[in-house]
Amino acid sequence: MSSDADYASRRREMVLTQIAPPARDVTDRRVLAAMEKVPRHEFVPAHLRDQAYEDCPLPIGHGQTISQPYIVAFMTEQLAPKPTDRVLEIGTGSGYQAAVLAELVAAVYTIEIIEPLGRQAMADLARLGYTNVCVRIGDGYQGWPEAAPFDAIIVTCAPDHVPQPLVDQLKEGGRMVIPVGPLGDQQLYVLEKREGTVKRRAVLPVRFVPMTGRARQ
Repeated sequence: MSSDADYASRRREMVLTQIAPPARDVTDRRVLAAMEKVPRHEFVPAHLRDQAYEDCPLPIGHGQTISQPYIVAFMTEQLAPKPTDRVLEIGTGSGYQAAVLAELVAAVYTIEIIEPLGRQAMADLARLGYTNVCVRIGDGYQGWPEAAPFDAIIVTCAPDHVPQPLVDQLKEGGRMVIPVGPLGDQQLYVLEKREGTVKRRAVLPVRFVPMTGRARQ
């Protein structure tokens, strides 16, 4: 059974060897501090806790995964979160990405389509004291209209196109980070909304679970 001090040491090592230069390329100090602070082992199944700080995704049940730490850090940096931001996350999963964002922004609204995962994430985030995260069970394709608009949107599952409801719910000047494409041929895009139009650029080839629900239609 690892101690809190041991887990903290593993997180520091994770940041140094998997995320920050010279190992990799995430340089935002706020993002690196959040990655070092958030207890990733609390967001994985108990039997996988000893693997929580390894350089890989891990299964969390229901055919879903918690992303590789580097990918979480990279996507978070690309989102360019500000302390005053209200952020929408599509695909809560275990709640880990939401917890990282919660360290960096004013409020996180996160949607999970798989009810048992959403309920578990809700409980874990509350247990760990993340009071600025709201979790909803539902289809993320539709976004969260009544809480819109959002300063930033992050999507952690891959549709084959950018959902228009999410574009509509993004503020002018807002940013979206989203993987797009079929399994085996996905690109992570950063979108910026300027004067009502969206400009996008590909930043990384990725591999995410497909978006389900309305996106499948």
